[in-house]
Amino acid sequence: MLQVENINQYYGAAHTLRGVSLELERGKCMALLGRNGVGKTTLLKCLMGVLPASSGSVKLEGRDITRLAPHQRARAGIAYVPQGREIFARLTVEENLLMGLATHSGKKASTIKGEVYELFPVLKSMLHRRGGDLSGGQQQQLAIARALLAEPKLIILDEPTEGIQPSIIKDIGNVIRLLRERGDMAILLCEQYFDFAHELADQFMVLSRGEVVAAGVQAQMGDPEVKRHLAV
Repeated sequence: MLQVENINQYYGAAHTLRGVSLELERGKCMALLGRNGVGKTTLLKCLMGVLPASSGSVKLEGRDITRLAPHQRARAGIAYVPQGREIFARLTVEENLLMGLATHSGKKASTIKGEVYELFPVLKSMLHRRGGDLSGGQQQQLAIARALLAEPKLIILDEPTEGIQPSIIKDIGNVIRLLRERGDMAILLCEQYFDFAHELADQFMVLSRGEVVAAGVQAQMGDPEVKRHLAV
């Protein structure tokens, strides 16, 4: 589904991503791990086209999307839930959700919305509340629901548990697990909460100073060498 080859990126003279490569299959979840400031969010923004890659390539289902704008990548099938959620605070929950339905016809949109309400039932009871009035956990659910309404082939989640109460972390984990088991999309999960990532991911990749220092399958995530790069 996703093939990234030798991505390099610079902030001025700072070399922020150093030859990063990865492959992610449909129906799989990859955990992107590492300490703060090692380039995880930078990599996600390069995949979405928010930041330009200085060199390297990004392919989605074999199609080279390296030079596409963010909205073109969204149409190609990538959904991005950024760190901090970035919902529209002054729009209602329903209006926020409608933003994710821009590419769908009325009948199809209605069906998709029904599926999202099954995943996030709390949103159905809050349709007319402004996004900014929701709790942090509810806003995170809204951001993920909005992304899913685009029916992505790949969904990118940047720190979905950040600042969220434990009960909603569990709900979000259940949704990610369901999406993975459904098998119709790939999931790239950037996460600081190791136990959450370990429970959900099929494979992992660890960044340090902008380069890949460890990668493998879920069973290897607990290795001391991997944990060394995650400790504060």
